[in-house]
Amino acid sequence: MTKYKHETIVNADIKSTFDWFEHEGSFRRLMPPWEVAEEVRADDSLEVGSQRVFRFPAPGIPFLNMTWVAEHTGYDKPNYFADTMIKGPFWKWNHDHYLTEKNGITTVVDDVTYSVPFGPLGMLVDRILGGSLVTGRISSMFRARELRLQRDMKNHTKFADVKRKKILVVGSSGLIGTQLVAFLDTGNHEVWRMVRREANKDKKEISWAPSKGIINAKELEGFDIVIHLGGVGIGDKRWSTKRKSAIRDSRVDSTKLLSKTLAELNSKPELFMMASAIGYYGSRGDEELDENSTMGDGFLTDICKEWEDSAIPAKDAGIRTVHLRTGIVLSAVGGALGKMLLPAKMGAGGPIGGGKQWMSWISMDDQIYSMYHLMMNEKSSGEYNITSPNPVRQKEFAKTLGKVLRRPSFAPLPGFMMKLLFGEMGVKLTLDSQRVIPKNLQNSDYEFTHEYLEDALADSLGKWR
Repeated sequence: MTKYKHETIVNADIKSTFDWFEHEGSFRRLMPPWEVAEEVRADDSLEVGSQRVFRFPAPGIPFLNMTWVAEHTGYDKPNYFADTMIKGPFWKWNHDHYLTEKNGITTVVDDVTYSVPFGPLGMLVDRILGGSLVTGRISSMFRARELRLQRDMKNHTKFADVKRKKILVVGSSGLIGTQLVAFLDTGNHEVWRMVRREANKDKKEISWAPSKGIINAKELEGFDIVIHLGGVGIGDKRWSTKRKSAIRDSRVDSTKLLSKTLAELNSKPELFMMASAIGYYGSRGDEELDENSTMGDGFLTDICKEWEDSAIPAKDAGIRTVHLRTGIVLSAVGGALGKMLLPAKMGAGGPIGGGKQWMSWISMDDQIYSMYHLMMNEKSSGEYNITSPNPVRQKEFAKTLGKVLRRPSFAPLPGFMMKLLFGEMGVKLTLDSQRVIPKNLQNSDYEFTHEYLEDALADSLGKWR
C-alpha cells in the first residue's frame, strides 16, 4: 500500500467549505479538467453509504470503458468524511478528508492510501518509471482539485450575501453547461435542467420539444434565472445545407419559443441569459473589436444576429437580458482545443494557413465565473464578449500549446487543406480572424482567473511548471 497526502488552504470558513463538498456538483468540479468523464450517479450527500459513480469512456472501444464507484465510509460534519473505491482502476483506494479551521481559514487535508494494479509488479513498474506512471498523475489530479476548490469558493464568497437563486439551464449536458450546473449546485443554488426528452422530476428536470413548439409555461413559473446554452455543435460536422439549417434552427427557433414564453409568465424571471458567439463580428483581420463594434457578414454573423434578436420579447417584457458572445473555450475534453490536442501531441500542431489570424479565447473557469459574475450583478445587461483580454495570433497559440505540451509546433498546415478536409466549416473556424476584447466585462470589474494563454493551457492540461 502506498500513501499520498495533499493539503489545500481555502479562504473560507469550515462550514462553507464542507457544504461545497457535500453538494452533488462537487464531484464534477473536482474531476481533473483533462479527464473525459460521464456522470452516472452522484448522491447529494457525503454520509456513510452514499455513492458517486463516473464512467470514463474509451471512444470507439466500449469494452475498455472504465467505471469508478466511490462509496462514502466515514462522516463527521464539518470535520471529516471518507470514501473508498469499490470499483475502478486501483486494487485499493481509501481517501480520508480532514477539515480544520483557524481564523476563518480552512485547511483541507486529503489522505490517500492506495494499491496499484498487479500488486508488487505494478509498484516495481511505477518505480522504474520514476513514479510518473501513477504518483505523477495523482499529484496532478490533486493539484487540479486544489485550484478548483480555491477558485470556486472565492467566486461563491463574492456573492455569499446575495439570496440563493432558482435557476433553469437549457443545454445543461454541453461542454459549458455541465460545468456551469455543477458550479451553481456547489453554491447552494436550486438548479433545474430543461431537456429534450422525458423529464425526471426527481432530478429537477423539465421537458420541452422546441422543434415542435412544445413548452409547458406553467412549469417555468417562479424561476429567478433562465440560462439558454442550447444548440447543435457548430464544429462537429461539415456544413451541408441541412447542417446549416440545424445550426440555425436549434438556436433561433428555441430561443424565440423560450423568450416569448418567459415574457408571458405571471412570475417572470429576473434574468434571461443566453449564449451567442464572437462570430457576430465576422472575420475582421487585425481590427480590435469590442461590444460597440459593428456586426460583420457571413453565415455565422447572420445566425448570431438573429439568435440575439430572438430574445427581444423577454427584454421588452422587462426581463434583464444578457447575451454571451463567447470566444474559443479552452477545454481538453472537447471544443477546439480538444480537436487540436492529438496532432499537437504528435508534434504536428503548427501554424494553420500562415497563422496570422487572431484567436480570441477564454478559459473554462473564466467562462463559468464570468457568467456567475454577470448573473449575480443586477446592473449587468446587454452584450458581453466572453474572451480573455489578451487574444493571440494562431501561430502564437500553436507555439504556446507546443510549449505547454513540450512538443515541437513548427509543422504548418496550409489553409487549402482545411477546406479540403472540412469544407466551409473548417475555413471559417480556423482561418477567420477575430481580435476581440471583453470591454464590457472588464468595465463590470470582473477579475480574470486566466489573463494569459500559457497559464490557461497549463491548467486545462495539468501541465504546470
